[in-house]
Amino acid sequence: MTGSTGSDRADRSGEERDGPLILTEDERLLDDLLRLCAAAGALPEVGHGPPARRGAWEAAPLVIIGEDCADRLRGVGRREGVVLAGRDANDPALLRRAVAIGAERVLALPDGERWLVDRIADAVEGVGPPARTVGVIGGRGGAGASTLACALAVTAARTGAPALLVDGDPLGGGLDVLLGGEKEPGLRWPAFTESRGRVAGGALAESLPRLHSLRVLSWDRAGEAAIPPEAMRAVLAAARRRGGVVVVDLPRRVDDAVAEALAQVDVGLLIVPAELRAVAAAQRVATGVRPVLGDLRAVARGVPGPDPGLPPDEIARLLKLPLAGELGWDTGLVGDLARDVPLGAQPRGPLARFCTEFWRRVPVPSGPPPRQPGPAVGGPVLGAVRGGVRR
Repeated sequence: MTGSTGSDRADRSGEERDGPLILTEDERLLDDLLRLCAAAGALPEVGHGPPARRGAWEAAPLVIIGEDCADRLRGVGRREGVVLAGRDANDPALLRRAVAIGAERVLALPDGERWLVDRIADAVEGVGPPARTVGVIGGRGGAGASTLACALAVTAARTGAPALLVDGDPLGGGLDVLLGGEKEPGLRWPAFTESRGRVAGGALAESLPRLHSLRVLSWDRAGEAAIPPEAMRAVLAAARRRGGVVVVDLPRRVDDAVAEALAQVDVGLLIVPAELRAVAAAQRVATGVRPVLGDLRAVARGVPGPDPGLPPDEIARLLKLPLAGELGWDTGLVGDLARDVPLGAQPRGPLARFCTEFWRRVPVPSGPPPRQPGPAVGGPVLGAVRGGVRR
């Protein structure tokens, strides 16, 4: 049997791409390949020989050929992204077929399943620059870390960049509540606590509540309040592969799950009120974060009242951290929240000014996609951001 029989395709958003083209008549092999595509969040097109649909061979992001069909594809034009799948990668006949069709790799199942899932997911999602990932941590309780994390994500989304906000603090009350979207449909953390290995970035984003033009992964108000380290690693890696911006609100205590999150953060912001006790508390937080995060910087937050508190440069000196910026006390923040105004949306407010200037200094990654994506180490050098006027 020759020709191509394309599978029905689901409607997809602009954040997703078409799946691979699978060419085989081996039903057992096809079942295995379809299972691996499902694990990668991909919807393939299936054929049994040279593609009948015009352009299918050239347009597919990846072509997976069963060894039973390899000989019939010798005359098809050469292209990148061809994998020859069989049962014995050391079979000389299989290797000769791979050379004849220009395959980039000969894959034996089941040994090569994990590699193939990653390769399919890369092809479907695209292998672009990983998301600029910012972690926000409070130097003490009530420092405003959740507020700053929300505002940074909202500001990034308003520029048109794909933005995803991750609530990494199970005991923080839920960032969806802070954004006024606790009733918005979508999955919360409990749905991902069993996640392991590869999670599809596009599918992750589509499953989450959409609030103020960004996707939010928060907690619900029930269930166990814990994130297994493996789940944190898998979910954040998927969020980063999607590109754009990821902002993570993190607790002050570094457990195994928080350490996994910090390992994928490019820039950490430690927000510290301009008080001596807050600086003392922040020193302990910084001690726990530094071994995991290479780029940790202080944000000096103003305090209410006529006394301006400690100068920002003094706070950074005491913490032995670079100063990422100064965030003035925002007297209108409580009123904005009461009126359901998104955090950081008031263009003249200290919070919005800080966030706008921060993203100007730390632009969203762009440029040609690298061949092998991975978590970035460290982050860009930042100048101090002035988010408010100190008096």
